[in-house]
Amino acid sequence: MKILIVNGPNLNLLGVREPGIYGSSSFEQYLPQLQAKFPDITIEYFQSNVEGELINKMQEVGFTYDGIVLNAGAYTHTSVALHDCIRSLKSPVIEVHISNVHQREEFRHHSMISAACRGVICGFGLDSYRLAIEALRY
Repeated sequence: MKILIVNGPNLNLLGVREPGIYGSSSFEQYLPQLQAKFPDITIEYFQSNVEGELINKMQEVGFTYDGIVLNAGAYTHTSVALHDCIRSLKSPVIEVHISNVHQREEFRHHSMISAACRGVICGFGLDSYRLAIEALRY
């Protein structure tokens, strides 16, 4: 099984950016722990602050991988292009958020991509990624 984790804008700053909301660990520190929990799954990681690069990467793997875990960051609330990309893929996509977006600013309460995704997981910190991988396993 092959899964791609895709992180969008500003998630390269995990561990530095607002640790009270996003925690004190970078994704690069967390990824080996996640890979160790799923030794039978190949887990790859991609991060970009550029919307088009996210789309290109998902189109590159979205017809052959078993799933994509997507934290689109702020693009979640604005990107019809990501929505259209997700709908075009064969691979299922799980939308994830580290924080509970519904406890935050009003503009974060609406996702432009949720309707195109298999499911949404939010509010469990970095463990949201593990939960998404569990969902893709079955």
